Amino acid sequence: MSRVWRFVAVLAVVAPLALTGCAGDDKPRFGSAPSGAAPTSAPPVPFEFSVTPAADAKNLPISTEVGTLVKGGTVTSVALTETGGTKQLEGALRDDLSSWVPASPLKYSKSYTATVTATSAAGQAETKTTTFTTMAKSGSTTGTGLYLFDDREYGVAMPVVVEFHPGVKKEDRAAVQQRMFVKTDPPQPGAWHWVENGTQVFYRAPEFWQPGTTLSVRIAVGGHPTAKGRYGDMDRKATAKIGGKLVMEVDNATKQMSVFKDDQLIKTMPVSLGKQSTPSSSGTMIVMEKKEETVFDTFAELGPELGYRTDIQFAQRLTWGGEYIHAAPWSVADQGRRNVSHGCVNLATDNARWLFQQTKIGDPVTVKGTERKLQAGNGWTAWDLTWEEFVKGSALPVAADLGPQTAEPGATPTAAAG
Repeated sequence: MSRVWRFVAVLAVVAPLALTGCAGDDKPRFGSAPSGAAPTSAPPVPFEFSVTPAADAKNLPISTEVGTLVKGGTVTSVALTETGGTKQLEGALRDDLSSWVPASPLKYSKSYTATVTATSAAGQAETKTTTFTTMAKSGSTTGTGLYLFDDREYGVAMPVVVEFHPGVKKEDRAAVQQRMFVKTDPPQPGAWHWVENGTQVFYRAPEFWQPGTTLSVRIAVGGHPTAKGRYGDMDRKATAKIGGKLVMEVDNATKQMSVFKDDQLIKTMPVSLGKQSTPSSSGTMIVMEKKEETVFDTFAELGPELGYRTDIQFAQRLTWGGEYIHAAPWSVADQGRRNVSHGCVNLATDNARWLFQQTKIGDPVTVKGTERKLQAGNGWTAWDLTWEEFVKGSALPVAADLGPQTAEPGATPTAAAG
């Protein structure tokens, strides 16, 4: 069940720093005025204050934010109400104070009144009001998905995974990305990365999440433009926990899987990987799905001669293309010696059962030394890139120091969302 998303505005107050000279020092210091001359200082910034949308604007998206442009002062309050109503909507200022974001989408075909107060550096308060009307509901939508669920525990490599159908074009991604908010507790920086066709976007940190981290996510694209004439289908939210660290490494040279818990080797197991005609992918993958029992049916894909239908135990999906870790009692004699699978990581049943009991969705699996490289977007491939490569997939600039950019409005800055 979704939790109610509440925002609390956080306004930063910065105190000017003063330089003090040593007593009795007659020499000018740091460009100070000569003795007897009147000291100089920068003129105060003139107080300027404006709000958006423009008065009486019509047909606006239900994702509309209240713009709050202030120079020489700061925003001190924002109130948004449905015109004719008295209840103020919940929401919060972005960290850069550029706008106020409602905590949930507005209603279609409704009029709203925003009242914004700003105060100058000299203490002068000014209030501005604007009224606008939202658009009627569009029949053209972009389907969305969020692979994160409330109160679930995930592995340390779990990215925030968002899907769009159809994919978002490059020219539309920056505006969509500005509406995707991530908060981490304890604070850890991070960034977004779009796959080439725009159907998936991943959020991750430079390193694996710290065990015990809480991820709070809002994909606020309900009614938000995703293309010309097309809008997001709904807002999606989730708050989840990162569990203990478990990492799997598979080496084709030795045909062995090594399992590490909290960076300590706890088990090594023989495996059989994909044969030469159907090699396993080399790269860092993530456990995306777990099924204690399932059926692999490849007749539709491979045809009546090459296809097969097999009952499978302890299956853990690694790619959209059908690569799994799973029990394969038929290949035990080959495990640790040769590759005979159709691309999966084969384990003996007892080993597959043991591993299944250890793992979580979001645990990383690195396979190395095979004939095929993991294809970007074939699964949750966020960790199959260096950090420098990953941030190149952002539609917004990513600060070199990973400072906050579009963190959850009103939250203490914790993660860049570039």
